[in-house]
Amino acid sequence: MNFVPKEVFFTKGVGKHKNKLQSFEEALRDAGIEKCNLVTVSSIFPPKCKMISREEGLKKLNAGQITFCVMARNETNEPNRLISSAIGLAIPSEREEQYGYLSEHHGFGETGEKTGDYAEDLAATMLATTLGVEFNADTSWDEREQAYKSSGKIFKTKSTCQSAEGDKEGKWTTVIAVAVFIMDENGTNQTNQNNQGNESKGSS
Repeated sequence: MNFVPKEVFFTKGVGKHKNKLQSFEEALRDAGIEKCNLVTVSSIFPPKCKMISREEGLKKLNAGQITFCVMARNETNEPNRLISSAIGLAIPSEREEQYGYLSEHHGFGETGEKTGDYAEDLAATMLATTLGVEFNADTSWDEREQAYKSSGKIFKTKSTCQSAEGDKEGKWTTVIAVAVFIMDENGTNQTNQNNQGNESKGSS
């Protein structure tokens, strides 16, 4: 079976509840992906994978669907504590043949911007080392970002981040950032469709 995603979209959410699990559920609802059976995967962005909008991506999800994603998650029940979660993305210039990277990062006491930059840096650095791009690891992210892009080997970097302060009454607060994979244009796995078609032919 060939489970290579065709599309991806990014979403984020925040949830608050007295129960930790329900706080996570509220964050999933805020992100629009609560109806899916989520399977978290690691950090490879497939060749030829197309980025689509959150709105378009959510329309392709079905209730109960097994849905692969890369998720960054953080939570706290400490009042006013700042938390954040971010997904970073780095795409190579030769995206038809070469894979890219996704990274996840969560932070305490960090702004959304700082957490997003860190996640973006992680993804870009993983891709740069894979492509053999020379860089100085001791320089700032802004400097390395320019070095990566000027190499001509890295096409795009970005991040999606969600931050929040812990509920002032001590309820659990959960933040998530998610890259959601779509297996084909219909939002379902093509292998399953083919199997269903073969079963129909065999029974006719």
